[in-house]
Amino acid sequence: MYHDFLILGGAGLVGFQVCRQIVLQLSPRRIVVASLLEQEATTACAKLEREFGDTVAFVPAWGNLFVPKDLATQPRAQILSDGVTRQKLLHAVYDDYEAAYRGNHLVHLVRTHRPEVVVDCVNTATGFSYQDVFDGAAKVRGWIKGDTFDPKGVNDLETFLLSQSVPQLIRHVRFLHQATSEYGTSVYIKVGTTGTGGMGMNIPYTHSEDKPSHKLLAKTEAAFGHTGLLFLLARTPHAPIVKEVKPAAMIGYRAVQVMEAKDKHNSSDLYQPKEVGVEGGSLNLREEDAAYTRAGRLRVPVVDTGENGVFTRGEFAAITALGQMEYVTPEEIARTVVLEIRGANTGQDTISALDGAVMDPSYKAGLVRNVALSDLVSAEKTSGIQSVALGRLGPPELSKLLFESELLRQSCKSLDGVVAVEDPAELSSRCVAVLESSGVQKTAPSIGIPILLPDGKKLLRGPRINVPELEGHSHSVSLGDTGSVDRWAKKGWIDLRPANMRLWQERFRKMLRARADLREEGSAAASIHSYVSTEFEIGEVVAWIFNNEMGGYRVK
Repeated sequence: MYHDFLILGGAGLVGFQVCRQIVLQLSPRRIVVASLLEQEATTACAKLEREFGDTVAFVPAWGNLFVPKDLATQPRAQILSDGVTRQKLLHAVYDDYEAAYRGNHLVHLVRTHRPEVVVDCVNTATGFSYQDVFDGAAKVRGWIKGDTFDPKGVNDLETFLLSQSVPQLIRHVRFLHQATSEYGTSVYIKVGTTGTGGMGMNIPYTHSEDKPSHKLLAKTEAAFGHTGLLFLLARTPHAPIVKEVKPAAMIGYRAVQVMEAKDKHNSSDLYQPKEVGVEGGSLNLREEDAAYTRAGRLRVPVVDTGENGVFTRGEFAAITALGQMEYVTPEEIARTVVLEIRGANTGQDTISALDGAVMDPSYKAGLVRNVALSDLVSAEKTSGIQSVALGRLGPPELSKLLFESELLRQSCKSLDGVVAVEDPAELSSRCVAVLESSGVQKTAPSIGIPILLPDGKKLLRGPRINVPELEGHSHSVSLGDTGSVDRWAKKGWIDLRPANMRLWQERFRKMLRARADLREEGSAAASIHSYVSTEFEIGEVVAWIFNNEMGGYRVK
């Protein structure tokens, strides 16, 4: 069983109960309680220590998981208000992945604490959707329509780019994948959300804005986009076991108390009202506070529902009534999470439910595949045109590998024939000799896949080159760096240099050995390491490379 845990959102309503249930049922040695704010994390750890003593090490951690570590303790509004930090955040979301990965705060937590189990109770979808892309779009459109350029428009545009949930969510899950794989996490469980507490498009509740709420629907979009990315993560080799528990009701509650509350404008002040007319003229929706007489503070009996906020008796009664959102307790969610950690089949893991609902490959499709391939071979013979690649199916390596494989097939006829050539330079020469007759010399450069000739100094190209991939308006790169040419050749150029021919020979030797094992050992030897075709089939060859060199295979 597992002993070291990292609970993201561990000071929250659900996260705190997850910590408690882990102590009660799993005998942990250490629980890292991570929260947005330092006070939240340390207070939660103190409460847990009072309840459970020193039997478990409770370690507080804090900061925003979705930003660079050096920005993790700054409020988002503060980050966005400064051009330097705003640019740093833009780089983290949109620019070089590896640099962003090394600096990310979530990655720092996983690297520092090396947890066996991560339970993520952060309301990720709410955090992203309530950055309010719609308000950002309205501001940007406002200054675009103006007759003169407003310098504040740059601030609005950058903030708008940083409110996009999709780039942030993709980065977040990619960081999660790499960090948990790199630092040995065994299990990742997400406590997700439906975005609407289980209700439909007719949900009458929002986070204080009018309905139907675009922001609330954006929350659902982010929530299920997150689920989709976790579904992919669960099907990724060497990733942790991935589960998601997705409550479909309001979560509550923590306590009932009389407290000073805030309204939707984050104000706790009460004011004496002023009487104004509503016939003609205009109505100013925002006036200065100083124009009104303060009449005390807003104190009221409320029920604390954690991340959902505090509700009055009337609000709580309405939202939890039969046929409305109703509610589920954090203890029930926490118990389900712990059962899933223990490997129990609760039936409430969304990822497993999706696994059971999706349609898998079929026997009929396997039979029809052979018919399609046979018909394609016949069409090639009839037309005299080889069917290799169009460059439209990625990644760029796919087309490059298919064309290289086709040149080897035409020049040597079989895998054994390629392996039998003693000098890789001879293989390079043979490939050059069939460039024109194979059609590769015209087809590949025309669709953006250049041909690097054996000397490594000359390139056959067409009007467009697909690799390197450039974003924005730039269309040129420097050729001064030999290492760059090597990277581009590996990624998407047909590489006829002897070193690459040697690599192909090594691949084919492995394929032939795996084919011999299959013949001698039967189905026990059948795996992604096998090359099952009896012919030199270029698609099967490239699939073998994806399976065995690039880790691009399915596990379910």
